[in-house]
Amino acid sequence: MSVFKGIALITGSAQGIGRGIALRLARDGFDIALNDMPNKGTQLESVATEIESLGRRVCVVPADVSANEQVKEMVDGAVTKLGGLDVMVANAGVVVGSGLLLSSTVEAWDHIFSVNARGTFLCYKYAAMHMVEQGRGGRIIGASSVAGKFGFHSTCAYSATKFAVRGLTQVAALELGKYGITVNAYAPGVIQTPMSEDALNKSKNQTTEGVFGDPEATKWITSIYGNVPIKHVGQPADIASIVSYLASKEAHFITGQCISVDGGMCMS
Repeated sequence: MSVFKGIALITGSAQGIGRGIALRLARDGFDIALNDMPNKGTQLESVATEIESLGRRVCVVPADVSANEQVKEMVDGAVTKLGGLDVMVANAGVVVGSGLLLSSTVEAWDHIFSVNARGTFLCYKYAAMHMVEQGRGGRIIGASSVAGKFGFHSTCAYSATKFAVRGLTQVAALELGKYGITVNAYAPGVIQTPMSEDALNKSKNQTTEGVFGDPEATKWITSIYGNVPIKHVGQPADIASIVSYLASKEAHFITGQCISVDGGMCMS
């Protein structure tokens, strides 16, 4: 059995990358607080059962990460049920509503920002408040994207939110370092998850002209993928592995970083 390493809260953990991170941290020895939207209860309970089978404690704290009071209650609930908080993984995010600048609506822009940017801010804020009060340091980790490293064709709002996560991560790292709290982000390339497959299928069905309804986007995306040096379809476990390291004691000297996990799509 893994040695107990602390308590980790992962948002958006009913499926995909969040689920992979939760299971990996449980295997590493963390007790786990699982979060997703309230309508994902069945999926969350399934992940909880898997974590319990690994010998770790687990609780479910449903919440909409874009809602201030719900995020506060989510973090408070995890602390109350499991006895503290050592790692916050602000993983929850959406792609729906992203698209071309000229055709994007204000409503779509506000929706995607409310989840991807405001949601990450709220998770960072309330997790940090508990970690500072506990006085034992901590790890805060957010979800950026390759689309937060360079503008990604036909993802106007989505790219903007992922650049926002990078800026927020750097500022939080500056403020929280004196408390022994590191703040970092991961930037996935294309990862095979239910959300990414759903987004791709919807974009293909919008028109016969190509991905995202724009033949130029199709050409651009094809050229980007064609130049990735590691020919591997990204999996949630690939992201979970970097989160595992960032959550560890060994990563104490890494903060304010946004680490690409994309097979070499974006090099810096």
